[in-house]
Amino acid sequence: MGNETMFYGIGVVAILVILYGLWQAISLRRAVPGGVVGKQWNILTWLVVMFTVGYAAIPFFGSMPIETLRLVVVAIFLGGAIYVVVTIRLIHTIIRALSE
Repeated sequence: MGNETMFYGIGVVAILVILYGLWQAISLRRAVPGGVVGKQWNILTWLVVMFTVGYAAIPFFGSMPIETLRLVVVAIFLGGAIYVVVTIRLIHTIIRALSE
């Protein structure tokens, strides 16, 4: 299997996984209460939407100028970092609420 075939194969799997994650985030939204938890869930959902858009660009990576490709990759990295912070804050809020 060539590098390009492997790249696109992994890319297709990544796109399918992020679409499943997006479906889960949207489906679970109805079960999430409002307030701080609901607000953080909305932020997480929008980040998943952003990731989905970024992942959808994978098939076009080969034809993108390197500067554009770098911008897409660092934007996904930034989104990932924000996602981690929001997720940890959300978990902290839930743990604190369960401890009370």
